[in-house]
Amino acid sequence: MTLLNVHDYGGDGPQLVLLHGYGRSLTDWDASAAQLTSGHRVLAVDLPGHGRSPGISHWTLPDVVRHIADTLDAHGVPEAVVVGHSLGGMVAVEYARANPERARARAAVNLDGFWWGRDHPGAERVSKGLLASAGTIAPPEYIEEEITTCARFGIPADRAEAAARAAARPLPDGTWQRLPARAEALEIRDELDRLGALGVTTWLEKVDRPLLVVQAGRQLPPAPGMEWFAEFSARFAARVSDELAALSRTRPTISVHRIDATHPMNMEAPEAVAALVAGFVRGLPD
Repeated sequence: MTLLNVHDYGGDGPQLVLLHGYGRSLTDWDASAAQLTSGHRVLAVDLPGHGRSPGISHWTLPDVVRHIADTLDAHGVPEAVVVGHSLGGMVAVEYARANPERARARAAVNLDGFWWGRDHPGAERVSKGLLASAGTIAPPEYIEEEITTCARFGIPADRAEAAARAAARPLPDGTWQRLPARAEALEIRDELDRLGALGVTTWLEKVDRPLLVVQAGRQLPPAPGMEWFAEFSARFAARVSDELAALSRTRPTISVHRIDATHPMNMEAPEAVAALVAGFVRGLPD
């Protein structure tokens, strides 16, 4: 059994479990969690190899789901709505799909958590970018650089700094180790490729729990030299949107929403994200 790092934000009401994205940590959820505790008990979890959670020997989605279930059992959470952003959104879907006797998800929320198959034009280039910084050592200026990057999305400096510090490991010489480690990043990439190869429709069609899917309504502003990625992500988002629209017409348990934010929506628009999650939970059958 591997117990993961958890922050219990408190609150009272239906239980929510919040999962973060690749290379991030549970601190990304601080602002949204503050909005949600008025009507829910809210916990957030660092995924294996991220934040302050230990790594695991094999980073596979079934193993991650099992470790989350063990962790929630240890914290006395018998059932919850699992809410995930990006990679965490994909984990939330897999948690909801899991054996109900082992991972008790009342419902799930996936905030912009999708991936592409290896044959998608440009996929190999994105994969190389994903792995390029995994486990590497960043200079002492890393935190300031992250604050500057987040400012492009309108994320306040204090929120950006706290999130950056929580997502990397401080080293004695003032440098920072980026997470996850490269070995885990390779396994995560393989899991993402496996799900991406299915396509959105095939991946989601057998999820039998209520599912809210939220897509970013705006594209990331292109960084210098990364204009190609803006085109790549726009094409992929359009394809995902078409599949979700068709799927939601035939599957009443799947709700689709677009939010006026870019991909890091839980940090960029925490109040709007919290309102969507709370509204979805209120509408769930008893």
